[in-house]
Amino acid sequence: MTSHPSKPKTPALHAAPLLDDVRALIDAARQRAATAVNAQLTLLYWQIGRRIQLHVVKQQRAAYGEEILATLSRELTAHYGRGFSYAALTRMQRFTELFPAEPMVATLSQQLSWSHVVEILPLKDGLQREYYVQMCAAERWSVRTLRERIDSMLYERTALSQQPKAQIEQELATLRDTQRMSPALLLRDPYVLDFLGLRDTWAESDLEAAILREMESFLLELGAGFSFVSRQHRITLDGEDFHLDLLFYNRKLRRLVAVELKVGDFKAAYKGQMELYLRWLDRFEREAGEEPPLGIILCTGKKREQIELLELDKSGIHVAEYLTALPPREVLTERLQQATDRARQTLEQRPPPSAHPAVDSHDPTGD
Repeated sequence: MTSHPSKPKTPALHAAPLLDDVRALIDAARQRAATAVNAQLTLLYWQIGRRIQLHVVKQQRAAYGEEILATLSRELTAHYGRGFSYAALTRMQRFTELFPAEPMVATLSQQLSWSHVVEILPLKDGLQREYYVQMCAAERWSVRTLRERIDSMLYERTALSQQPKAQIEQELATLRDTQRMSPALLLRDPYVLDFLGLRDTWAESDLEAAILREMESFLLELGAGFSFVSRQHRITLDGEDFHLDLLFYNRKLRRLVAVELKVGDFKAAYKGQMELYLRWLDRFEREAGEEPPLGIILCTGKKREQIELLELDKSGIHVAEYLTALPPREVLTERLQQATDRARQTLEQRPPPSAHPAVDSHDPTGD
C-alpha cells in the first residue's frame, strides 16, 4: 500500500493557540485599565467633594452653598460635558463627609467603582454602610447585586446587625483586615424564599422539593461561599437511620452547615434533633482543618422566649424564619427593628459568661 504524506496544517490552525494567548493578554490589560480608570475617577470625585466642602463649609459660605454648586455645575458641564450635574456634585460632597480619610478612600477606590459608592451613599447608618463596603469588596458584587442586597435589607437581616455596636465594629474590622468571615456576617433572619413559588399551604417535602428546583437562588439567599452537598443525608446511630434535610459546605467559614426545614413554629425538641446531627457530623464527617459544623433551623414562626432560654447559639444552632413572599418594605423594616431591639435587650440582660452554670454546649471534639 502506498503511503501518502500527511497534509500540512493550515496557517489558521497554527495561529489558533497564539490568537488565544494574545486575546487573553488584551482582555487582561483592558480589565486592568478599566479598574485603574474607575479607581482614579472615584478618587477624583472625593477630591472634588473635599474642595467643595472646604470652600463652602469651612469658609462659612453655607448660605450660598446651593448657588455656588449650581454655578460650578454649569461651568464644569460646559467645559467637560456630562458627569458634573448639581446632584452629582452634591454626591461628591456627601462622599467626602462620610469618608473623610483620604488613605481609606484610596483603598476603597481600588475595590469599588463610583457606581458602587453612589448606591452606598444614601445609607444613613455608618455600620450599615461599612458592611456593604466590606462585603462588596470581599465578594466582588456587581452594582446590580449591591442594589438588590440593599433593597432586600440584607444587613438588617444578618445576625451581625443584632449584636452590640462594639462587636459589629470588631467583626467588620476583621473582615476588612483579614478577609475572614464569621457566621454572624452570613447567617440571616428572616430568609426570603419568594422565588420558590409556594402558595397557601405546603408540607416540608414540598418546601424541600422547591428548594432543590431553585437551588441556585437558594444558595444566593444563603450567602457567600455555600455549596450544596446532599439532601436527606443519612445518619445511622444504634442501628437507626436519621435523615438530615439538607447539607451544605461553606468555604468562607470552612465548615459543614446542616439545614432542617420546618413548617410551623419552632419547637424546643428541634434543638436536640439538630444537636444530634451536628455532633455526628463533627465526629464522622468533619475534615482536618475545618471548623465545627453549624446548624440552621428554618421555621415559618419563632418562639422567641424559648429560643432565648435555650441559648442555641452556644450549640452552634441558628433558628430563623423564612418568608415565601416579601412583605412591604415598611412592614419588614418595623419587624427587623423590633427583632434587633429584642436581641440587644437580651444580650444586655445576660450575666457574664463566668456566671453561667454549665450548659449543654456544642463540643467541637464531639467527645
